[in-house]
Amino acid sequence: MPRPVTEPIVIAHRGASGSRPEHTLAAYDLAIDQGADFIEPDLVPTKDGVLVARHENAIGGTTDVAAHPEFADRRTTKTIDSATLTDWFVEDFTLAELKTLRARERLPQLRPGNAAYDGRFEIPTLAEIIALAKRRTAETGRTIGIYPETKHPTYFASIGLGTDLPLVAALRQAGWDRADAPVFIQSFEVANLRHIHRLTKVRLIQLMAGEGGPADHAVPSYAAMLTPAGLRAVAGYAYGIGPDKAQLWQGDTPTTLVADAHAAGIKVHPWTYRAENTFLPPRFRRGDDPAAHGDIAGEIRRALRLGIDGFFTDYPLIGVETRRAAKDHP
Repeated sequence: MPRPVTEPIVIAHRGASGSRPEHTLAAYDLAIDQGADFIEPDLVPTKDGVLVARHENAIGGTTDVAAHPEFADRRTTKTIDSATLTDWFVEDFTLAELKTLRARERLPQLRPGNAAYDGRFEIPTLAEIIALAKRRTAETGRTIGIYPETKHPTYFASIGLGTDLPLVAALRQAGWDRADAPVFIQSFEVANLRHIHRLTKVRLIQLMAGEGGPADHAVPSYAAMLTPAGLRAVAGYAYGIGPDKAQLWQGDTPTTLVADAHAAGIKVHPWTYRAENTFLPPRFRRGDDPAAHGDIAGEIRRALRLGIDGFFTDYPLIGVETRRAAKDHP
């Protein structure tokens, strides 16, 4: 049985994505080596309905698809969640076709070391990620969980490739259909989480962005969800929330979000803690180079003092070390 969640969990955001190209088995495996409690795959469906891990269904920036002349005619323009984009899209490829592609670093200008791994790794399936978590659980003696995100669920349902049922079925096949299973399912949308809540006992996390609202328009805005009343509504179907880390603060002053969420009976897992200056608040930056690493440990430590229940990070080793230091020297 998985251990009770009694200390803040470290969630490897797309794997150890600060050190390997994101959403690859290599990134997930390294995150496990570094002590992450959960590995996080963003899930999108192939043309033949297989769930695979990509940050977006547009894959021009995270694979070598542009170098495959046999797929040149797959480049197209689509409107997804009100955004229009010209690219190659996962749902236009079978799994067999996707397996001929290789992953590329999404942020080479910030992470040139990761770009050295371009061309080495396949796009993994959800089944392969589950198998990795189970194998590494057996090898390490630690419970390695997965924290899948359903990407654009309303859009995919509209084209006949709904992701809710395949995800729940895969988790059930893995033996993960209980509230204490080593799984969290997350989404920026609301209706699909409510649907999944009726399908499984697995814990659910309502993601919230710093502005705007869910693409399914199930609520007026994320800001409305962050009010005490909004949080109580979320508690009706979700175990916790995943807010933008900036929502924990008003300038340098903590907001009441963590306390309000706990008062509503739900957990708080903010995203995403990254080492590069460009992603850090000014007080934690070091120097003027956007790609240089600042004081990510300081930023995480400050959030831990607010009582968060876990956090997403591209650098799970730093996350694990900071959590340990915070526990030893609160």
